[in-house]
Amino acid sequence: MSSDKGRPKPSSAPKNSSGRVEIGDIKAKLEQIRTDADTKVESARSKLVVIASGAALAAVVVSFWLGKRRGTRKATWVEVRRL
Repeated sequence: MSSDKGRPKPSSAPKNSSGRVEIGDIKAKLEQIRTDADTKVESARSKLVVIASGAALAAVVVSFWLGKRRGTRKATWVEVRRL
């Protein structure tokens, strides 16, 4: 059994009648790869923004909670008695 994982598939680049790959073919393929990469980056960017904003909100909430807890532990109680 042979596994094709990690191996590039045979190129389906258009070839002219002599079987040679022209500069235009290479440019077209690179533009196709760039377009595919741009769409994947845009979809990943929106997810990343949501995750980053959620993490920032969680950090603010945790730091507020820890600060509030520390403040109550170290607070000084003063009793005032009237004579």
